[in-house]
Amino acid sequence: MGARLNNRLTESNQFLTVMRHDWVGKISFRRIGCIRSMPRLSARLLAVHWQRVPTMRPGGFIRRKDGSTAVEFALVAAPFFALIFAVFEIGYVFLAQQVLQTATTQSARLIMTGQAQTQAMTAAQFKQQVCNKIVILNCANIYVNVQQFSSFSTISQLNPLQNGNLNNGSLSFNAGGSGDIMLVQVFYELPVVLMPLGFNLSNMNGNMRLLMATAVFRNEPF
Repeated sequence: MGARLNNRLTESNQFLTVMRHDWVGKISFRRIGCIRSMPRLSARLLAVHWQRVPTMRPGGFIRRKDGSTAVEFALVAAPFFALIFAVFEIGYVFLAQQVLQTATTQSARLIMTGQAQTQAMTAAQFKQQVCNKIVILNCANIYVNVQQFSSFSTISQLNPLQNGNLNNGSLSFNAGGSGDIMLVQVFYELPVVLMPLGFNLSNMNGNMRLLMATAVFRNEPF
């Protein structure tokens, strides 16, 4: 059977194909004859779409689209990850601010109800009361400032920042008396991460951000 097939292929000037892999890995076929016999074989070969082998041209590389997705991702990767990190950083700052404000509001009631005055609390003791209500923050970075004012219109908040550092000497502690108008400020030095593309939330030296929580009230009669 094999010898008979070889004889028929030799006697007839038929359609032969050469299959090869070109530089882009595509398979192409080149026609080099015509088929005069073997109807079954010719029917199968004629069903193939013959195309000319592509050739490499100087401008072909520029027009290629292979790897375009990777190039596009490389262009947007830096701002994309910077945005993701910025979202987490801002979320952490807002969470710390809310925790600090809640602890300040609750601790200020000790002064408003006269408990701090009755117990003769010091600044360190009042700071400890604030720390007891904080879970995610470091108590070593907390500072308190308590001032007494004659009226609400005369209240002015203290800004302890000087040249990028917190000035402890500007802080005071005066719990006041019955019916006095009070300002309670609690400051916290929050470490932040310097983000790429110039995104920076720090307002102090050493990549720190000073958070401030405030409570203003009139002391109850006691």
